[in-house]
Amino acid sequence: MSPAVYIIYIVVDATRNINRDRYASQKTGGQTMNNNSTGVYLGMDVSEKSIELFALSADNKTESKGKIVNNPAKIKAFLAGLKNTSKLTVALETGTHSPWLSKMLEEHDCKVLVGHARKLRAIWGDDHKCDQRDAEMLARIARMYPKLLHPIKHVSQEVRAEQAVIKARDVLVKTSTMLINHLRGTLRSFGISTSEIPTTSMHSKLMPLVPKELRPALRGVVKQLKEVRMQIKEYDKKLTELCKKHQETKILQQLNGVGPVTAITFALIIADPRRFSGAGRVGSYLGLTPKRDQSGEVDKQLGITKSGNGMLRKHLVKSANYIMGPFGIDCELRRYGERIAAKGGKIARRKAKVAVARKLAVTMWRLWIDEAEYDPFFKEHQRQKKKAARVAA
Repeated sequence: MSPAVYIIYIVVDATRNINRDRYASQKTGGQTMNNNSTGVYLGMDVSEKSIELFALSADNKTESKGKIVNNPAKIKAFLAGLKNTSKLTVALETGTHSPWLSKMLEEHDCKVLVGHARKLRAIWGDDHKCDQRDAEMLARIARMYPKLLHPIKHVSQEVRAEQAVIKARDVLVKTSTMLINHLRGTLRSFGISTSEIPTTSMHSKLMPLVPKELRPALRGVVKQLKEVRMQIKEYDKKLTELCKKHQETKILQQLNGVGPVTAITFALIIADPRRFSGAGRVGSYLGLTPKRDQSGEVDKQLGITKSGNGMLRKHLVKSANYIMGPFGIDCELRRYGERIAAKGGKIARRKAKVAVARKLAVTMWRLWIDEAEYDPFFKEHQRQKKKAARVAA
């Protein structure tokens, strides 16, 4: 029997429960004994080639397993064979296929829960983990308490396409760094220092320093580096165009150390600043808040959670590094980091950079919400105004 037939059976069985509950509701004056006894929960564990299925009725009395090919045409055919898909709740994990798959399921009137994969310890921490058990666990959690899935909502296809530009540039920057490190390391082993050559001009100024015996080995690497640097410049132009499209980036770039790349990345990842109820939520969303492991009298000091978008977190830390570096201007953010770094040691300075990155994200969010002009000494000026008001009174 095909997976679709199995699911149809459960959906039909659930429909009978719906009709039965409606009849019971009429007999009891509109009150049903169990509002959770209707509908079907379908867990999908998605891999590159196939999708494991586990269907569970809301009353937990009927269940079935199945497997389909991970192909848009096959999935559409599977969904077309189902009945009453509006009563179907589908649970799947975040992953490469979750954006387009969740969209397709919603277009077929299914309720979709996309669980946060990193927070589903009940699945990835299972001692007997397998695809079929994963699908079953997704269905059971969706039925029991959907909040345990930590469900997320994918952004639109247009926004994902814009984010792809940033990701592509990021890949090229990493490639450039790898090529430069290879060139520097190889030449260093021959006693040649390249510390005086800027990273941005390495591809044009390096070859005269390369010994004759090394040129056959490094000429191709230098050529690739030149091509990569040219492509990075092209992507920088694309990001500039995106900044013109997203006017909020002008507000974000008021801060010293926040350039077009950080600003557009922040704008596209956050998308809607009003979805956060408070400033503290922003740092937590970006994984810049400390982990917590407290039990009784023990409360351990741990590193940051590193949840959320790693690329944006990396750009924020880079901006924080600039703010605290030799080219950063005096401001409250810099002073805040210096107070933390003054506690001593390299660890304190690293913690200071992360703390500044968190405070920077909150400041950017607040400026975006208020559409305000950035004041580098906002808190100090507020205290002065309050003091002046008290004196005047």
